[in-house]
Amino acid sequence: MSDTVVIAAPKPIRSPAELAAVWRWAAITAAIFSIVVGVAMVFAHLEHKSSDPWRSPELLKLKARLRDEPHNDALKTQIREMDLQLRQRYFHLLSLKASGVYLLCGGAAVFLIAAGQVRRIHRRPSMPKLNPLAAEQLVKARRESRLAIAGCGAVIVTVLFATAYGSKSPLPDDAVVAAKLVSGSEATAVAADCATDDELRANWPGFRGFDGNGYSASGSLPDSFAAEVALWKSPVPAPGFNSPLVFGAQVFFTGGDATKREVICLDANTGALSWRQAVEKVPGSPAQLPEIPEQTGFCASTAATDGRRVYAWYANGDIAAFSLDGRPLWARHLATPKNPYGHATSLRTWRDRVIVQFDQGEPEDRLSKLLALDGRTGATIWEKLRPVGASWATPVIAEVAGKSQIITLAVPWVMSYDVVTGAELWRVQTLEGEITPSPIFAGGQVIVASPSSKLAALRPDGAGDVSKTHLAWSVEEGAPDVTSPVSNGELLFSVSSGGLLVCFEAKGGKKIWDHDLAMETQASPAIVGDRLLLLSAKGDVVVCPVGREFKELSRAKLEDAFFASPAVANGRVYLRGNKNVWCFGVKEVAHVH
Repeated sequence: MSDTVVIAAPKPIRSPAELAAVWRWAAITAAIFSIVVGVAMVFAHLEHKSSDPWRSPELLKLKARLRDEPHNDALKTQIREMDLQLRQRYFHLLSLKASGVYLLCGGAAVFLIAAGQVRRIHRRPSMPKLNPLAAEQLVKARRESRLAIAGCGAVIVTVLFATAYGSKSPLPDDAVVAAKLVSGSEATAVAADCATDDELRANWPGFRGFDGNGYSASGSLPDSFAAEVALWKSPVPAPGFNSPLVFGAQVFFTGGDATKREVICLDANTGALSWRQAVEKVPGSPAQLPEIPEQTGFCASTAATDGRRVYAWYANGDIAAFSLDGRPLWARHLATPKNPYGHATSLRTWRDRVIVQFDQGEPEDRLSKLLALDGRTGATIWEKLRPVGASWATPVIAEVAGKSQIITLAVPWVMSYDVVTGAELWRVQTLEGEITPSPIFAGGQVIVASPSSKLAALRPDGAGDVSKTHLAWSVEEGAPDVTSPVSNGELLFSVSSGGLLVCFEAKGGKKIWDHDLAMETQASPAIVGDRLLLLSAKGDVVVCPVGREFKELSRAKLEDAFFASPAVANGRVYLRGNKNVWCFGVKEVAHVH
């Protein structure tokens, strides 16, 4: 005879009081959990701010020593190791903050659900009562409903009648004109309120040229950049770190400080001041200016031109447009940038649109966005929010498979957008650090840099998140920290702020050579024909061949300091220094009409 084992069923919770007690303890636990996570996030946030690698006193002291001891390899190694440790700690804390947001949301959700259940259990049901006026109220409601329906019908008929007989169709009456509009020729006529691509390509209409790559296939550099062979030099009338742009016989740049911000135009043939216009009384611009670091200033963003107008953007968030002869056209205040290091992203133009990459704050702030403005009016054509924080890189516009796309950088994403609609095309997660170097598009690849950490090349023909499929190559040495890379499609060059120049194969990322230029470099390099042009923060101008072996062809020392990148147009090179704008090259520049 076998024994029968009887397992007692768990006692169910039947009374409302027991249920309420369980939910009450769940709510209390969730509340305590949320408070603990919130306090931890506050401490992580404070630690994240205090561990900023760009403000480390120890690292800044080491970099100051390196300027005095540029050949101290042990010091360079120490700087790299400390920089890596600071960046790893910085982004670890950033990751903890992101995880804390999800935990805090989860705890708050559990608390709300549990508290709601407690309230539901304790709520007493309302008892129905007899309404003696119900019949009279029903008759009145029916009468009012019939009147409301009749009134709405009359309003709808009136609106439809006014629309049908009082509005003019936006389509043209003439059949031929309508056919042109449908075929697209009318759109072309509207877009013609700007210079042609060929005109802009022959000039230098924005940061690092027409396409933002710092590469001019035509032309050549002068044999010497000595001060005595300069065609002209003109004193800089207002401070600023932005680069010059050139269209026809005009050179444009911006300058200013907390008291006044200006657009300045020089005659490209003589260096004489053609005009200077202050950007003032901007609608919506607050009287209280943001605190701007001196090393960035109010005028770090390079202006841009579409060949009909010139556009300028400042660190207080004001943007303005002027005609090429200096007439103010429009100005507006986008917003005051939230950026602890100051604002430095430059403008880009596409046809008669102004492209504005406005990255700021932290990703969770949801403040970053990309905009396209109408160059004639300043009106917003489209605006897209970006899931990123502050960056300092300038976008490039690349033509891929017949479609123009805006390529942007901000940790951790390289993101591409359709220039016409603003729709996101693709994204790759590959960036880290404080993104200062701008992207380039060369040899069919997008090349990006994580400062002092990594260079990567991406294929720009994807859709959606292509992080796992469209990385062509990456290398973890020779990445610039401040300047942007440059390439002729075959060879790729990067230079660090310490002056280490590195040459790679553009297709596979293989390192070919490196050379210490023994100079501090803040300005991005340029390629003109088969020559590489580099500038130093202490006035050095160095020319090297674009080749598989390093050779220094010439080096000149100018009494100036160069933080802005060079502009190359019409056989001339324009250098914007802290003291002067310098012009080298051929003798005469023709006017473009």
